Amino acid sequence: MPLLSVEGLCKQFGGETAVDHVNLTVESGESLVLLGPSGCGKSTLLRMIAGLEMPDAGRILLDGDDITQLPAHRRPVNMMFQSYALFPHLSVADNVAFGLRREGLPKAEIAHRVDEALSMLEIAAFAGRRPHQLSGGQQQRVALARALVKRPRLLLLDEPLAALDKRLRQQTQAELRRLNRQTGIAFVFVTHDNDEAMALADRIAVMRAGRICQIDHPRRIYDRPVDRFVASLLADINLFRADVDEIRDGLAWARCGELRLHFPRLHFPGGAPGTRLLGLRPEQIEIAREPTPPAANTASGIVSDIDYIGDMTTISVRLADGQVIRAAQLNALHEPLLELDQPVWLSWDPDALIPLADD
Repeated sequence: MPLLSVEGLCKQFGGETAVDHVNLTVESGESLVLLGPSGCGKSTLLRMIAGLEMPDAGRILLDGDDITQLPAHRRPVNMMFQSYALFPHLSVADNVAFGLRREGLPKAEIAHRVDEALSMLEIAAFAGRRPHQLSGGQQQRVALARALVKRPRLLLLDEPLAALDKRLRQQTQAELRRLNRQTGIAFVFVTHDNDEAMALADRIAVMRAGRICQIDHPRRIYDRPVDRFVASLLADINLFRADVDEIRDGLAWARCGELRLHFPRLHFPGGAPGTRLLGLRPEQIEIAREPTPPAANTASGIVSDIDYIGDMTTISVRLADGQVIRAAQLNALHEPLLELDQPVWLSWDPDALIPLADD
């Protein structure tokens, strides 16, 4: 039995649908990330799981028990907000202890659990400080300790890292993964940052307009997105609207302008000739400086733009028919770097082409 089951959950605000018949499960100890653009319904879904919003339809089960109408304070879940919401007049230790004191636990038990949480997050040295005496990253750790100290079965996090700088955000992501494995607490994490989702998730649920478009392991969603929206949300991708005109030797063969493309038939639902949308990740493309023989899944053109981003460079290549293909390469493996207007030759494997549904 899953730890959490969401069944047919719906929510409207003023006639506008925020969450539309969502179904999902979360296993014990799992880290599930809800990923999507602003307004897609991910925070509303999280707030309904927390009991801060009541659904219009559907139900929420925790360990098989229906908690749909249970008040937030009676649910064995805890929620961490983007704002942290620390009490400014309380010390770090008192902020962490606040929820335990509300439950009326013995003083010795409270002290033990607070010390344990502060040590786990390496903030014991700040126990006597007030929130305004802490950095943003330290405040974030206090808020996380306050959420973990109650030992919830399920921890809900609503974009808690959005206010941190990139370096600290990456450090905190690693800390969250460590805590997830160390404590066995299941996480449901809301973000609109695809890199953060990939770093934190055992599974990602991609949301759009109140619905889940795809839910799977991060690698499978990246390698085999179901449609244009999911493919483009996770990372840069080249899109080709190609005419499939032949199926032979286990391959589907297609044309898009001057390009001759082929890809495995097993990646081609239906298997009948027709127009298909195909995706190709830039990092799947090999770039050569010397001419290569014309063949399927190859192209030649002129470098029209170069985007240097440190360890990687994205190169835009304009073909003779005007199409532009973006390829990416690791700078450490390719010296010297390419230059504008330089002729190049591109190639990619058949498996790199991803058939996509239109939005």
